[in-house]
Amino acid sequence: MVMSETRKGFVQLHLSVMLAGFTGLFGRLITLNEVDIVWYRMLFTSLILLVFTGLPRVGWQKFLQLCGCGALLGFHWILFYGSIKASNVSIGVICFSLIGFFTALFEPMIFKRKVSWLELLFSLITVAGVLCIFSLDARYRYGIMIGVVSSAVCALYAICNKKASVGVRSRTVLMYQMSGGLVAMSVIIPIYLFFFPSQQPVVVVPEGSNLWYMLCHALFCTVGMYLLQIQALKRLSAFTVNLTYNLEPCYTIILAFLIFGEGREINFSFYIGIGLILLSVLLQTRRAWVK
Repeated sequence: MVMSETRKGFVQLHLSVMLAGFTGLFGRLITLNEVDIVWYRMLFTSLILLVFTGLPRVGWQKFLQLCGCGALLGFHWILFYGSIKASNVSIGVICFSLIGFFTALFEPMIFKRKVSWLELLFSLITVAGVLCIFSLDARYRYGIMIGVVSSAVCALYAICNKKASVGVRSRTVLMYQMSGGLVAMSVIIPIYLFFFPSQQPVVVVPEGSNLWYMLCHALFCTVGMYLLQIQALKRLSAFTVNLTYNLEPCYTIILAFLIFGEGREINFSFYIGIGLILLSVLLQTRRAWVK
């Protein structure tokens, strides 16, 4: 039996979400500043892709579009890791769950289509879940605010990526996004540090365990994850992809409980919030599956 394009897209999507579940853990395990993590993540990823992909030709307009997407992705990563550093892994990845809500708002504007009230409803279920979780502790408000902005930037990235990647091989898309993002981050990072001074040393060359964690992070949670995500975006809507990524916190939080003992910081409203987020994902998956 031949798998339909939609179902193949869901398989690729859920494999990418599973890999994404380790991203927050690496953000905690790697002791570098968030800007160093992002810069080296893009550098190592670009080098890995350069070996396997080379420098395929694309038009200048497409090249600039892909580089712009890479800049959005890099900025999202800085805010995402900043959120984790300011709070903890669980809070950082839960804020990421708002990506579906922002996509439901941004995607109709960019693609010039009517707003889907059903998508907004599913997104609001997620928002309700996040609000339950945000009652966790006032200590994490700063990390939460950074995380919310991070999810909005990531929603823009996924929507723009869907448009920019049309007609281009997935490896080529990721290659130019990572290299373009690396250049953009080299410009953005000094501005970011001016407004948000770091408490850790900046421009530290990774070594020892940090080096190995960064290489694994680049290979599995960047190259592997984003290749699968780009392929899924060719078969599914940006909203479906982004809402399904709300499952990422579930994978990450379970691992954070086991490795970092973060379960001690969790209360009952946290589990209610997780349940609501899962419900929104299941409803949208069913809706897209039966189309």
